[in-house]
Amino acid sequence: MDTSRRKVLAAAAAAGVMAAAPVTAYASGGGRPVKERFGTLADGTAVHRWTLRNGGTRLKVLSYGGIVQSLELPDRHGRYANVSLGFDDLDAYVSSSPYFGALIGRYGNRIAGGRFTLDGREHRLSVNDGPNSLHGGARGFDKRVWDVEPFTGRTGVGLVLRYVSADGEMGYPGTLRVTVTYTLTPRGEWRVDYAATTDRATVVNLTNHTYYNLAGEGGGDILGHELRLAASRYTPTDATLIPTGELAPVAGTPFDFRSGKPIGEDIRTAHPQLVLAQGYDHNWVLDKGATARPRPVATLRDPGSGRTMTIATTEPGVQFYSGNFLDGTLAGPSGRTYRQGDGLCLETQAFPDSPNRPEFPSTVLRPGETYRSTTVHRFRAH
Repeated sequence: MDTSRRKVLAAAAAAGVMAAAPVTAYASGGGRPVKERFGTLADGTAVHRWTLRNGGTRLKVLSYGGIVQSLELPDRHGRYANVSLGFDDLDAYVSSSPYFGALIGRYGNRIAGGRFTLDGREHRLSVNDGPNSLHGGARGFDKRVWDVEPFTGRTGVGLVLRYVSADGEMGYPGTLRVTVTYTLTPRGEWRVDYAATTDRATVVNLTNHTYYNLAGEGGGDILGHELRLAASRYTPTDATLIPTGELAPVAGTPFDFRSGKPIGEDIRTAHPQLVLAQGYDHNWVLDKGATARPRPVATLRDPGSGRTMTIATTEPGVQFYSGNFLDGTLAGPSGRTYRQGDGLCLETQAFPDSPNRPEFPSTVLRPGETYRSTTVHRFRAH
């Protein structure tokens, strides 16, 4: 296998999550996933919504884009709220969504110039972010309808989502067969297991793009949330948010979250990297590297509600995005508009632009190999 990192990634199945937006409490036990019609695309394709509940958590997922439409969690007093940003209707997801809750592929994050060379052949991708390709291109996995199969079992309740990405789709080589499993465990964890195979050498980097606000969707900004990241380095970017190739130390900079601090503490510092991105929108190099089993790398806490989320992953990086480009033009189920900093993303991932950076961990997948990645979200309130 030509991927040093993929050799150490192992698949597993099990999972969890918790609840969101003033909602009545429900039993902590699990139940069968519930399916309902959510809408219809312009070509007549039906889109469904699945509701999962287990361990005191409720998760609503769309077949369109594998989107997490709602994640409901209790606060320290047992009051539930939806802690993910999103919409009430399908049309908004199709026309306006900045990747709210979506599955991202074939390559999460940015690829410089919308091109890369593999085995001596250049591949030109869909360009949709200035000069670059972002999150798989203009019609990535977030804009596809996935086949969804529900399950219940000892490890939890969940959904198996499947999609076949054709050779040449958005410029990527190889027919890629993708399976993503969302599981809510009996402890209320939300586990995401990714797997993919190809019939031709390609690059793969899958993630989820949920925007979190642990105070509740529409509950204001996340600047008071406390974030801790187990990362001593990050990847600075150029003006188009492409990594320069440097693995810069966070020590002595606004990018140091090793001991934990409020997100707003340094976000307005006139650091050149914060100015370029209008806030945080960078990849942190996790100290643990790529691992066979998910290991804790990030903790997010809202002091007001007491809600805390801990993220464990097999991936070597995490993109922390502080919602810099939310501009008040979109409104969520709460009826309130989303403005800069009203939600944040923690996207577990390989490094951005790895296909053009041989010094970064490889994202190449070849026939006969299986891409595997796992991320687990654990919740509590105190």
